Amino acid sequence: MDALMLDGNAVAGLLREVFSVEMTTAIGACGNCGANEEVGAMRVFRGAGIVLRCPHCDNALVKIVRDGTRAWIDLRGVSTLEVAL
Repeated sequence: MDALMLDGNAVAGLLREVFSVEMTTAIGACGNCGANEEVGAMRVFRGAGIVLRCPHCDNALVKIVRDGTRAWIDLRGVSTLEVAL
């Protein structure tokens, strides 16, 4: 891993702020290769925003940009997101 890449657990706090459930154990289906993985297993890249990538095909699953009061979340790379209630 390089200095800008972490695993999906690195965004646990951010996801907890946005969603009211534990998101690192949510299962996302990759819209490209169809692999199902927990958010905690996705690869996270940090820069101007955060990009979560499929650990199987490197498809961009989730993109997150935030400022002090808002967050923009693009889930176009995920075909489904299974969340435990």
